[in-house]
Amino acid sequence: MITETSLWEVLVPCMMNGHPTRTAHHKEWDKVVRKISGGLTIAAPSKGSWEDPETHIIHEERVIPVKIACDDADIMKILEFTKRHYNQIAIFAYKISKRVIIYK
Repeated sequence: MITETSLWEVLVPCMMNGHPTRTAHHKEWDKVVRKISGGLTIAAPSKGSWEDPETHIIHEERVIPVKIACDDADIMKILEFTKRHYNQIAIFAYKISKRVIIYK
């Protein structure tokens, strides 16, 4: 079956307000994202960095790459929730594929 969703990867922060994020906090995020999208695939944490284009400050932190299959409206809900839930300046996500196939 071919669905009308895309495959996205969201980089979930491992730090919040300068402190490591607790596993329970991540599990709350997982639960909400699973409710919106129907599922997610969580990879091992990676080291990431990005430069804020306004302040030119370089932010370095570990991130958790999470793959999510959903439509454009749902990824926007997930990004808004993620930004609030982790109290972040910005959340990074990118589309891996515009076609998702679920083979049963």
